[in-house]
Amino acid sequence: MSLLNDLINLDLSDTTEKIIAEYIWIGGSGMDLRSKARTLPGPVTDPSKLPKWNYDGSSTNQAPGEDSEVILYPQAIFNDPFRRGNNILVMCDAYTPAGDPLPTNKRFNAAKIFSHPDVVAEEPWYGIEQEYTLLQKDTKWPLGWPVGGFPGPQGPYYCGVGADKSFGRDIVDSHYKACLYAGVNISGINGEVMPGQWEFQVGPSVGISAGDQIWIARYILERITEIAGVVLSFDPKPIPGDWNGAGAHTNYSTKSMRSDGGIDVIKKAIEKLGLRHKEHISAYGEGNERRLTGRHETADINTFSWGVANRGASIRVGRDTEKAGKGYFEDRRPASNMDPYVVTSMIAETTIIWKP
Repeated sequence: MSLLNDLINLDLSDTTEKIIAEYIWIGGSGMDLRSKARTLPGPVTDPSKLPKWNYDGSSTNQAPGEDSEVILYPQAIFNDPFRRGNNILVMCDAYTPAGDPLPTNKRFNAAKIFSHPDVVAEEPWYGIEQEYTLLQKDTKWPLGWPVGGFPGPQGPYYCGVGADKSFGRDIVDSHYKACLYAGVNISGINGEVMPGQWEFQVGPSVGISAGDQIWIARYILERITEIAGVVLSFDPKPIPGDWNGAGAHTNYSTKSMRSDGGIDVIKKAIEKLGLRHKEHISAYGEGNERRLTGRHETADINTFSWGVANRGASIRVGRDTEKAGKGYFEDRRPASNMDPYVVTSMIAETTIIWKP
């Protein structure tokens, strides 16, 4: 095994200019990440200098067998924490050979919204809190839980320390460092309320990069759990009953909100979000109705509400923001399995472009 490790960690720059680029895309379910690698003649830092590539869309539920070719357009480059050196991870989106975005390509529409002059002028910032659950590979039961049984009730696990409270910290810390290495603007991690559940935060990110960074962070986490022999779940309510669900709280601000008097802009934006509550909920992740019950720090899925420091509301405004009269707010509705391209662009569209 030590020879295998030596080979995996070979530094290519000693013998060749060539680099390995791992092209990453989203498959047919909208949540399954796929990737494959290719050799390039030398280092690349600009995605527009990378070649397009293709794959068999019939094997990812994105094209029929008789016309299976799907084209990958490179969109963002990150350092590869697994191969290191000059090797890269490339976030791509998917198109037909004719150049039309696939129905599962949510980045295309998001990029259009983020390039709208009104949105560009407002410089939307995002901070996304991605929750997830680590499962035992053979039983699909949370890490640290007795097989077929339950741990003690919630309380000691949130930000908990110790072998009976914290499960999977080595995976979480590996992911944290790998994201920093990759160039993802990961801003923190913590253990969550349900044992075996964790969270990482990405941001502040501007516009479309918020979606790119969350998807790459998810990819890196999938790869690390693969190495660790643990299953990663983004299910919004992995265990029914008196256990917390998993969300992707989305913190948001615009230039106007961050400027003096921004609290009034925030209140207007929240009002607009309330008017489009149903449309947002329908785009905020599958199975979210199992999570948004009005219990376990959530608002009821059918009711829109907001409040200062209220974790049982749809939208939470922080005490600091209220006190300063400017800042940001948190949309607590998105589920852990939401598409960040959809959620971030929809919030921008509703609060900046949409006229009720």
